[in-house]
Amino acid sequence: MKIKVTDLKKQLKQYDQKELIELVVEMFKNNKDIQNYLSSKFLGDQAIEVLFNQARKRIENEFFPDRGFGKLRLADAKKEIIAFKKATNEQKRTVDLMLFYVEQGVEFTSSFGDISEGFYSSMIKMFDQVAIECDQAEDLYKAFSTRLRDVVSMSPEGWGFKEALMDAYYTIEWVHDDEDDE
Repeated sequence: MKIKVTDLKKQLKQYDQKELIELVVEMFKNNKDIQNYLSSKFLGDQAIEVLFNQARKRIENEFFPDRGFGKLRLADAKKEIIAFKKATNEQKRTVDLMLFYVEQGVEFTSSFGDISEGFYSSMIKMFDQVAIECDQAEDLYKAFSTRLRDVVSMSPEGWGFKEALMDAYYTIEWVHDDEDDE
């Protein structure tokens, strides 16, 4: 059973400042997500950059670890992206991690050959989300335009993978503007 926000507020109003501080510190000590959230909240960009680099490294390790072979625990890699987004609410770096996930997937399948339908489906869904974000904000598109184009051009044929990435890529309004300029 979970407490409702209104009930939580009622309970917290009964605490004095010292008790509230103790409660927050206790939560901080016991929960990694709260540690990350409060670190990004109070330490700002410095903490966000550390969290970003940690998430990026964990994603990379699912595909290309320093030792051995990638385990391709795609759900774990996606959890890193979600956890980063929740902790920081940082849109650009979150989209960067999402695109990095797809880049790693493209590199993995290019290196090791055909994977599975689930693998390609996961890459396509993530790229679709990146395309949606970039379509809604021109500055994001401009920041990632080269990487977006490279993912599509470097993706291998098979399972409709390349075609699906191309379809998502061309839903980005700014792509057409760039092509018109050339």
